[in-house]
Amino acid sequence: MQAASTAFQSSRTKASDLENWPFNVTRLTPTIGAEIDDLDLRDPLDDATYLALRRALLKFKVLFFRDQDISPAQHIAVARRFGNLEVHPAFPHHPDHPELVILGRNDSKRGRENLYHSDVSWREVPSMGSMLRCVQCPEVGGDTIWINMVAAYENLSDDVKARIDSLKAVHEFLPLFGIVIPDDQHDEMRKKFPPVVHPVVRTHPETGERILFVNEAFTTHLENFGKKTVDEYRIGFDYKLAEMDLLQYLFRQAQAPEYQVRLKWQPNTIAFWDNRSCQHYAVQDYFPAPRQMMRATIIGDRPV
Repeated sequence: MQAASTAFQSSRTKASDLENWPFNVTRLTPTIGAEIDDLDLRDPLDDATYLALRRALLKFKVLFFRDQDISPAQHIAVARRFGNLEVHPAFPHHPDHPELVILGRNDSKRGRENLYHSDVSWREVPSMGSMLRCVQCPEVGGDTIWINMVAAYENLSDDVKARIDSLKAVHEFLPLFGIVIPDDQHDEMRKKFPPVVHPVVRTHPETGERILFVNEAFTTHLENFGKKTVDEYRIGFDYKLAEMDLLQYLFRQAQAPEYQVRLKWQPNTIAFWDNRSCQHYAVQDYFPAPRQMMRATIIGDRPV
């Protein structure tokens, strides 16, 4: 217990280091999240501002920008400054910009994103980050929560860290998106996006931080749990139950409020998060009020 407490204090200390930024930065929690002021994302980012935003993203995990009345083309341009953009195979797209996902809910369509997850972890190369803009939101409700999965890993006990250090997890597209993909297209989508295997604990390619990289939306099971532990259990279902217990325990780490920041949306608010080190949860408490968002997703790297 003492080791976990020390790790949590360590992550707080790192987040509070002073730095000179070319924009105003307001930290929102000791662990995750900052609001950025005095920056107009309609304007192209010069090199100094781009590099500062990238440093801020690595440090605070998720950045919030208010009053950003940008066009879809400007949204694409600022997101593309951070890398190539993906086209999502299941969500509807903007008619002029296929990289821009349209996320809309209304009185006839209830949202179902209320799972803690990391975007597109079912890809062989998951995303680096996502930039989500609010077009329309309810007066009350429809918040989003982001979770620092570096802190979630740091605070695991040493024995749990040892157990999961070499484990690999399977991530799949269809278990969640199968509900919106027509049945006759499932085989085709399974061929395009077969299950992928990622380490349970990945290393951030820019910071070297260790990250707990399993999520309840897309992670289905542990690929190699029984290879070293099967002799510890009486019969097959014992180690299968132990595998599921461990995975559920790891999923629950995202639910700790100490690792979270919560955003109340307003029109033209933008959230930009590091999808490698964050999970998020869209709170579905606003039905039947309408809520419309646009998201650009930046291609990342293969987890190691």
